[in-house]
Amino acid sequence: MIKKIRSGGDFVGYIESLEELMKRIENMDRDNSVFQFSIAGKGKFTLVLQEEEEDSIKLDAEKNPQLKQMIQESKNEYKEGKGMSTSELLRSFSVKDFE
Repeated sequence: MIKKIRSGGDFVGYIESLEELMKRIENMDRDNSVFQFSIAGKGKFTLVLQEEEEDSIKLDAEKNPQLKQMIQESKNEYKEGKGMSTSELLRSFSVKDFE
């Protein structure tokens, strides 16, 4: 089972399947650009939708200190080799993760 930690700062519930996770990713947009969740036995994950326009990301982060902190943490972890692509993340899942 995948536990959703927060979306926009609020606890929302649980992700029950890979299909639901993909649906959440597909529904991400500029206003819903950060998604945090944890997977038992894997750890915590933060997905950040990054637009191609760097200036708009900077403006959004300056307006939202929590988003700015999450982006900085994500960049630091990527530099430390802790990051993975979406494809790598999806390949790491098994049916057991959704039990």
